[in-house]
Amino acid sequence: MEKTHIQQTLAVLKQTSPKRNFTQSIDLIINLKDLDLKKPENKVDVYAPLHYSRGKPVKICALVDVELLDSAKKHFDTTISVDEFGRYQDKKTLKKLAKDHHFFIAQANIMPKVATAFGKALGPRGKMPNPKAGCVVPPNANLEALKDKLQKTVRIRIESAPLFQTSVGNEATKEEELVDTILTLYKTLVSALPNDIHNIKEMFLKTTMGKPIRVEEQNAAPLAGGGPLRGGKRPSKKAVGAEKNVSDSPKEEGKGEKKMDAPKEPQEATP
Repeated sequence: MEKTHIQQTLAVLKQTSPKRNFTQSIDLIINLKDLDLKKPENKVDVYAPLHYSRGKPVKICALVDVELLDSAKKHFDTTISVDEFGRYQDKKTLKKLAKDHHFFIAQANIMPKVATAFGKALGPRGKMPNPKAGCVVPPNANLEALKDKLQKTVRIRIESAPLFQTSVGNEATKEEELVDTILTLYKTLVSALPNDIHNIKEMFLKTTMGKPIRVEEQNAAPLAGGGPLRGGKRPSKKAVGAEKNVSDSPKEEGKGEKKMDAPKEPQEATP
C-alpha cells in the first residue's frame, strides 16, 4: 500500500461524503483473509505507536501506591491508590470503570493486588495493565511521558473476526497526519500477521455518515449510481458493521459498540 493510494481515496472521500453539522470522524477498515482465528498463533494483539494524535482524548486510569500517587493524579483521568482498592467490589462499579477508560496503568510492585481487586472486571475486557503497552511501571516512572505515549497508541486486537477497524482522525485532521497514521497502522498490522501482506483482503476509509471507499492501487471513485466504490464492489456488512476488534470508545476493547451505515450488499474487525 502506497501513500498515493491513500491520498487518492481521501480525495474521493472528501468529495462524496455528505456534509454534516458536526466534524465527522474518519475510520480505517481492513478486512483480512486466510486467517484461521481458531488457532491461537493466528490471533493478533499488538500496540501501534502513532506519530500523531487521532483527535480523540484517550482516558487513562492509574492503579498506584504512594510513590506515584501525586503524579498519577496530575496526569491521568482517574487515580486509585492501593488503599482504596477495597472500595471497588461492586460489579456495576467495576464494569463502569472498565467501560470508561481506554488504558489502565499499574505500579509493578502492587500488581498482585491489582489482579485480585480488578482482574475479574478488566481481564475479560482486555483492559488489564499490559507490559507490552508500557502500562506496568516502576515506582519512579515518568507518568507524563507515559500519558503522552498512550494518547498516540492504538491497540490492534484481532481474536474472533478477520477484520480491524478504528478511527484515524477526523475531517479537520491534516491530510499528511491522516496518511501517516493509516500507513503506520497498516504496516503494524501486516507485520503481526502470519503471512503478512497476503492476509490482507481489502482496505476501506469512511466518514461517520459516509459510505466506505475502497483503498486500491488505481484511483478510487464512486459508482455512477451513487454507490460508494469503483467497479461496483462494496464491503460486506461485517467489514463496516460493529467494531469487532478495536474500539475507540473506552468500552470493552475487542467488542465494539457503535453501529455504522453498512451497505446492504455483500461482506471487518475494531475501535
